[in-house]
Amino acid sequence: MALPDILKTLRLPVVGSPLFIVSGPEMVIAQCQAGIVGSFPSLNARPQALLGEWLTRINRELDEYRTEHPAEVVAPYAVNLIVHHSNDRIEQDIDTCIEFKVPIIITSLRALDPKVVERIHAYGGLVFHDVINVRHAKKAAEAGVDGLILVCSGAGGHAGTLSPFALTSEIKQWFKGTILLSGAIANGHSILSAQALGADLAYMGTRFIASQEANAEADYKEMLVENNAVDIIYSSLFTGVHGNYLKPSISKAGLDPDDLPDGDKSTMKFGSEGGSKSKAWRDIWGAGQGLGSIEAVTSIADIVNQLEREYRQANEELRSKFSG
Repeated sequence: MALPDILKTLRLPVVGSPLFIVSGPEMVIAQCQAGIVGSFPSLNARPQALLGEWLTRINRELDEYRTEHPAEVVAPYAVNLIVHHSNDRIEQDIDTCIEFKVPIIITSLRALDPKVVERIHAYGGLVFHDVINVRHAKKAAEAGVDGLILVCSGAGGHAGTLSPFALTSEIKQWFKGTILLSGAIANGHSILSAQALGADLAYMGTRFIASQEANAEADYKEMLVENNAVDIIYSSLFTGVHGNYLKPSISKAGLDPDDLPDGDKSTMKFGSEGGSKSKAWRDIWGAGQGLGSIEAVTSIADIVNQLEREYRQANEELRSKFSG
């Protein structure tokens, strides 16, 4: 496995994916204290000056926790940067992340300029880029990223359509960096499955929305508990890019989830003013197909404890099948 040193001691091979609006300092701190990588989109910190305050708080509270609990695994955190021409604060966010020496930078939509990647590498930071196909992956690799996040069929929010079997296999033929896999991963068995496919880490988002620390409405969390994979629809209407959403939230907003027009990619807008269709993220709720594994809204600590039990059980079951 091509796993960087700072990720070799994780309690579970899991990165909590950055969730627009939902991920904040409370969620990130809880994930890192539980021994998995926590992350948030820089754009969640509004106005831009709030980003530095969030990073100050995250660093302080994790340092304090490490001091108070020296025997426990405390994972590094990550910040997600939306690299898009409409993001008018991208340069400020990059500078802030470099100033605070953010351990892991996750980039979306486009890869960073190689010179920026070098600036992050200069202080020891890592850069992971999310992709939905091989063409995007090769562009990111050319920019010098350390890892690729393969966003496959069934992932929550903006997602691709390729099977994880296909995309992982094709990218592993030529990419030697860290591979993270996303797409309906919501329990310990699927975490182990991601590793069996050849990924180094599982990339999980939806499972953590149904947590006490998530900045999501109670109705959103309960909708995740009450619904299953069949209740997810893939549409480009809400942001211009295809993504997976909860059908009940679409119906609640007065739309027919089975008769949605296509969206316009040119209307995508990020930055200080927010998304061009902010309603999509407040009233139309994203989710991955793995939501059937969510049974209740609990703390992140309890979620990770359950994932660890399931992961160990999956290992034991697999070993018994081969030894038998």
